[in-house]
Amino acid sequence: MGVRRRLAAAVVLTAGAVLVSGCGVGAAQTGPAARVGATAGTTATIHVTPVSQVSTAKAFAAPHGSLKIGAKGVVVKELQNRLLELGYAPGKIDSRYGGTTQSAVWAFQKVQGISPTSTITNRTWRALENPKAPQILVPNGKPDRVEINLTKQIAVLYAAGQVKLITHISSGSGIPYCETATWQGKTQKFCGDARTPTGDFKTTWRRAGWHKSYLGQLYNPIFFNGGIALHGALSVPLAPASHGCVRLPMHVAEVLPGLLGAGVPVHVRGKFRR
Repeated sequence: MGVRRRLAAAVVLTAGAVLVSGCGVGAAQTGPAARVGATAGTTATIHVTPVSQVSTAKAFAAPHGSLKIGAKGVVVKELQNRLLELGYAPGKIDSRYGGTTQSAVWAFQKVQGISPTSTITNRTWRALENPKAPQILVPNGKPDRVEINLTKQIAVLYAAGQVKLITHISSGSGIPYCETATWQGKTQKFCGDARTPTGDFKTTWRRAGWHKSYLGQLYNPIFFNGGIALHGALSVPLAPASHGCVRLPMHVAEVLPGLLGAGVPVHVRGKFRR
């Protein structure tokens, strides 16, 4: 399907504006690298290790005391290795508690029912010793699938029926918007409800690197519902903030295309409550 046909499927003209669903589509564009914990285009791997079940994870004796963002040393390395073992993506195991590790901590805390914070305290340490598995949203789902939990703002990638990757996300804000942008040589107004619809979908087309749409830049987008995609973003806050796409930390978006093929089911469930 060509770009123009994809665009037609994603937008509807009305009263001089364009009603859009998701983050839009457009011609692929490669831009300069941007740094958010890791530098886009320079991170060859984030050391994602598949896990079987949380119940089979090795015993872990947690350190004591608190750990704050910016910390360095052996305790941080223990944290990173434990998150990695459980299926989260802390980034490079470098003994530095930066943005990539923080996003993995947030994802872990949300799965455990802990209010996400960058500071590791005894409650998070205890959960790392006896972790809960993420809630299965589709019990009879395909062995290879993605489950997006809008309530907890996490996504779980399953491969061969096992948890492969758990990541923090930021989905559609739900706040209606109208933005003016130059698209296909014309100044146009694009309006939408910034919603990530729930339902059952499948991965379709994708682009490598930075991809320009009429609503901004997407990194390594993998589309699964019209103009809605999983994609890397420079900002992935704790609350939903996108136009409808599912934002991922940049280091996760760097490797996801190699883990997630075409035609893979994507199940979106839940509702975020502010």
